Amino acid sequence: MDLEQQMESIYRETPLDQIPWNIEDPPALLANLVHEKTILPCSAVDLGCGAGNYATWLALQGFRVTGIDLSARAVELAAERARRLGADCTFRAADLRQGPGDLAGAFDFAFDWEVLHHVFPEDRPAYLRSVQRMLRPGGKYLSVCFSEKDPAFDSTAKYRTTPLGTVLYFTSESEARALFLKWFRIIELGTVETEGKYGVHRSIAALLERE
Repeated sequence: MDLEQQMESIYRETPLDQIPWNIEDPPALLANLVHEKTILPCSAVDLGCGAGNYATWLALQGFRVTGIDLSARAVELAAERARRLGADCTFRAADLRQGPGDLAGAFDFAFDWEVLHHVFPEDRPAYLRSVQRMLRPGGKYLSVCFSEKDPAFDSTAKYRTTPLGTVLYFTSESEARALFLKWFRIIELGTVETEGKYGVHRSIAALLERE
């Protein structure tokens, strides 16, 4: 089963409160960028938007938000959430490993929160090239993924299988730096603690800019 099929199956068969990454409150790293005005309201894209929690939050802060996810069911759930909360968002199902489509040059801010660890090394260049092409010159990109130093799933392996059956790739700082520098200027990059539904993770956080 490929990643798209896995995600579609999860969103159709697993209650949202049992999906580990489905957390309604925005992560502190993202919220701080907005509250501290590092990122001002603009045209933004939530990559791997899931059920739309962070996309709708950003929209309610004044951003013009498009959410993208591999899963058509996730996109349906996200649209339902946006309608319920009165958030003006656009959602679509797409695989950014295949390119940005008609969204090239459409955004000033992009973010993926704990999504990149679902994208294996062989697919990351195509994915990041798509993100770069979606951003306007000077556009910012926040990416957060699990660090290889995170002890999740009682393993130190680079590839780890989760209880949901997904396989994640755990990244080092040096690996992330070398990867991002191919497409972006690095503003900040380091290992941070991020709050998960079931505990704290060690993650690689990068704030990047398209030149």
